[in-house]
Amino acid sequence: MIADAQIAVDDPREPDVRALLERHRTFALAQTPPEHSFALDVDGLLDPAITLFSFRAEGSLLGVGALKRLSPRHAEIKSMHTAEAARGRGVARTMLTHLLNVARWQGFRRVSLETGTTAAFAPARALYLSAGFISCGPFAGYEPSEDNLFMTLELPAAHDHDTAYPQLNSAAPHGTLTLSPNHCPLLVRRRDLIGLAPARQPDEAGGG
Repeated sequence: MIADAQIAVDDPREPDVRALLERHRTFALAQTPPEHSFALDVDGLLDPAITLFSFRAEGSLLGVGALKRLSPRHAEIKSMHTAEAARGRGVARTMLTHLLNVARWQGFRRVSLETGTTAAFAPARALYLSAGFISCGPFAGYEPSEDNLFMTLELPAAHDHDTAYPQLNSAAPHGTLTLSPNHCPLLVRRRDLIGLAPARQPDEAGGG
């Protein structure tokens, strides 16, 4: 269990976030040829279609993950990365669960992703498989390659009586979210964060 764990919309230009994103890109480029490596830089994550989230505990940045709107019903997971010192503590699994919950509450019915095929990406592939993702063909302009694995997951529809997440993006985080004890999302003040109890399963994620 990670004490005081929080997930919130964040700005990729924040110094510690930028540093972790640079490590993510360095890792991806070390494993995958540049023409088949799609890890986004800071400028790419400022796209209004992308919402970046950070996972923090006791003031330290432990991980990041992002959600990109492809269409009204289809989203993509991007920039999943856990700080090396925090791996094996459930950070990536908690972030993935959060991203899927955000996607569902925002009305997306499918979430897809791209990740690598080398052994270094095996923990990420295992995480996605354990969450129900299955292999699929390229999407959103990607091309087939032996260096890339594409995966997708169908999401159940949010029930009419559930409270919906607002539309948020990393460039204008006017609101963040918190989870009530029964896990219903509520809109709160900008500086409030999401308090989560991370999963305990080992994890390590990278890609896209």
